Amino acid sequence: MQISSTTSTGGLGSKAGGDIAALQKQLRQLTDQLKNVASLDMEPKAKEERVKLIQAQIQMVQQQIAAIQRQSQQEQMSKQLAEQAAKQVKASDASPARTPGLGGSVDVYV
Repeated sequence: MQISSTTSTGGLGSKAGGDIAALQKQLRQLTDQLKNVASLDMEPKAKEERVKLIQAQIQMVQQQIAAIQRQSQQEQMSKQLAEQAAKQVKASDASPARTPGLGGSVDVYV
């Protein structure tokens, strides 16, 4: 079972960052529980079931972290696209409008 808890919260919104921090704390607690299963005084079959349960919980927490990160990235991309669109609209409003007609396509020979 591979356990990954090296998730950075940099660049995420404060709510997303807080949610991820809480999930990372939960992930550390589950990892500690997993390490401590070996020292528990239980039947081997019960230990095996306990390990499977903790591993499933770890996987769910990791998926929640990934989902929050994806959502935050999508929100950030949407925000950037909206800003770019606003800049383009502003730039097109600021540039003088060219109307077709004489002068734009007349060749002058001397």
